[in-house]
Amino acid sequence: METAKSINPATGEQIAEYNRISTKEAENKVAKANEVYQTWRNKNFEERAKLMHKLADVLEDNKEEYAQLATKEMGKIIGQSRGEVEKCANICRYYADNAAELLADTNVDTEASKSYVTFQPIGVVLAVMPWNFPFYQVIRFAAPAIMAGNTGVLKHASNVQGCAFALEEAFEKAGFPKGIFANLNIGSDAVKAVIENKHIKAVTLTGSEPAGRSVASIAGENLKKTVMELGGSDAYIILEDADLEEATDLATFGRLQNNGQTCIAAKRFVVLDEIYDDFLTIFTKKMKDKKMGEPTEKDTFLGPMARKDLRDELHEQVGKSVSQGARLVLGGNIPDSNGAYYPATILAEVKPGMEAFDNELFGPVASVIKAKNEKHAIELANNSNYGLGSGVITGDKKRGEKVALQLEAGSSFVNKLVVSDPRLPFGGIKNSGYGRELSSYGIREFTNTKSIWID
Repeated sequence: METAKSINPATGEQIAEYNRISTKEAENKVAKANEVYQTWRNKNFEERAKLMHKLADVLEDNKEEYAQLATKEMGKIIGQSRGEVEKCANICRYYADNAAELLADTNVDTEASKSYVTFQPIGVVLAVMPWNFPFYQVIRFAAPAIMAGNTGVLKHASNVQGCAFALEEAFEKAGFPKGIFANLNIGSDAVKAVIENKHIKAVTLTGSEPAGRSVASIAGENLKKTVMELGGSDAYIILEDADLEEATDLATFGRLQNNGQTCIAAKRFVVLDEIYDDFLTIFTKKMKDKKMGEPTEKDTFLGPMARKDLRDELHEQVGKSVSQGARLVLGGNIPDSNGAYYPATILAEVKPGMEAFDNELFGPVASVIKAKNEKHAIELANNSNYGLGSGVITGDKKRGEKVALQLEAGSSFVNKLVVSDPRLPFGGIKNSGYGRELSSYGIREFTNTKSIWID
């Protein structure tokens, strides 16, 4: 029988093995989700919210267990794993408290005696999710979708099946109807059949650009709604009036958070010429000083990458960038370890046409790029196939806002790293995908925006 293996990336040791389910078992789980939908769709917001608050309680009560599981399965340092579970609980509470308002009917003044827009659920939503935030990515989809009256099935990454089953169990512990949220432990080759299942009404995917193209193509052939949150190569512009201590603190945390494996992390640092050398010197020292080690130790800042194959692929990208003319300032070597470790790495003099400029480096590698002036910095930032997040670091907030408005991305933050917030829409443009998660925009993605006219 085919299995999904969970490997601790810090040690290289197998910690669990999960049997894949058959095609028939997957069909049964989807059918059950559709059966639950027929009654769940008619529950009022108060009934849904009560259970969603209980789910938040379950997440909080089991925070340590879930955090340890995430750290063991994908290497996130333990403090950040705890923070991820807390963020999941917060999202559940946000939608429990606000879904009714976010999905309230909108009256429209027409010639009719009464006309309005209402938002109704559509059915079973398939979520194809990655390993880098094994709890958060799932809750980010599930909380709004289920509060809107839908049900969901999950195809999670193979290396975090422990987290996937823990989430399925959490919904049951909270008292949700059995089958409202189901984990499908299937391989990538089985996703097509699930998308084509008549009960699946929409698909949401967070992952790589190739995965997005594949899933969106299948969904498109079947005329099913999709939301795609794909890769990013976020540019952060460091203007000449920036506080370099603040800028380098943000750069260091932004690049090493989640061991460098965050879609919306700062990856390309576009620095104005007059402060380039000073920025690079301070940034290099701070990156060098951060401890790499066992992710459960308190003083560890950088843990292992999620898998060795991902680490090796990143190392090849670094080598290719250097061969293309980038200067290796820090790191760039594979440590002698059984784990999937890769050190904090800095590439300087990165330019368009280089691997580190043109493509996403999904790991603890920073690309530092020199810009002649503000206009040139904006051009360099926008010279990308991606458009997920972006940032500006400056001593002048009004100037920062003007620059942020010119950046081609789904989010642009001034003097702060891009973060997702349930009150704000999250998503990208260009090859970073389409559609939005979170906020009113996200909860409405998987609803039928329906016009009602009473003559």
